[in-house]
Amino acid sequence: MELADKLQDRGRQARLRRGLSVKGQRYFFIYSCLLLPLLFFASVRILPILYSFHVSFREWDLLSEVKPFVGLGNYAALLQDEIFLQSLRNTLIYVAVGVPGQLLAGLIVALLLHRIGRLKGFYRTVYFIPYVTSVVAAGWVFRWILMKNGIANGMLLGLGLEPQLFLGSPSQAIYLVIAAMIWQGVGFQMLIFLTGLENIPRLYYDAASIDGAGSWRRFLHITLPLLNPVMVFSVVIGSIGFLQSFSEVLNMTGGGPLNSTVSLVLHIYNLAFKHFKMGEAAAATVVLFAMILALSLLQLKVLNKRADD
Repeated sequence: MELADKLQDRGRQARLRRGLSVKGQRYFFIYSCLLLPLLFFASVRILPILYSFHVSFREWDLLSEVKPFVGLGNYAALLQDEIFLQSLRNTLIYVAVGVPGQLLAGLIVALLLHRIGRLKGFYRTVYFIPYVTSVVAAGWVFRWILMKNGIANGMLLGLGLEPQLFLGSPSQAIYLVIAAMIWQGVGFQMLIFLTGLENIPRLYYDAASIDGAGSWRRFLHITLPLLNPVMVFSVVIGSIGFLQSFSEVLNMTGGGPLNSTVSLVLHIYNLAFKHFKMGEAAAATVVLFAMILALSLLQLKVLNKRADD
């Protein structure tokens, strides 16, 4: 009996060693597969960010090998740059107006599509097409519609109203650019909200209806709380998108008129590739990175909460 017990113990230990070996090989294979994407992400994302910090502290002349250290000189120059300050204000307007508008439009469309029974796939495709449309093409179409003798002014004249400057007006242009961005992004928000709505159990609505809750109360106390994770994701992604506004602004207005629509990313582009002020452009990039990080963390802290709370 003792000999049999010893043989069984040895057998168990051998199997255990083989099991650990197989498990170790499995983890080695998994982490090896994850290492390549991680290295790629670090090379195209993390290293450029760190390099931007390095460039922002130097006077970076592309034609000179000497790039002296200037400390916070580039950041001080940005504070004296009126166009940079204007681009900061404009970028905040893009976020403050564009994100709520895009989320509200996406939620309304998702609620309407969630209620219909026929042709849901067709309408979902129709609303999603602008999202996959070329930003450059969409920007020039809006520019053509809103030009001085474009379709929009033609319709106003047909109604007996005065024509508008639209993209030529410093007070109107930024909100028209935001409207174009909302139009192009509403399909993505609709799809995210529609997925969240379809994952809410119908049982909750049936129970609330039995208790006498109307449509508005069901929306406030069931739909919105259970859509909170989806809403947090949409707010963060939408904010990052509007903070990085570039292609729409470049193609619709070029930052004008009178820098009324210039965004922070467009100003970074102009500093780097038109004025060749690489140090100031890198400093502005660091400022943009800090804004995106701070706003994303704030939104996750404020908006993220459990549905049962």
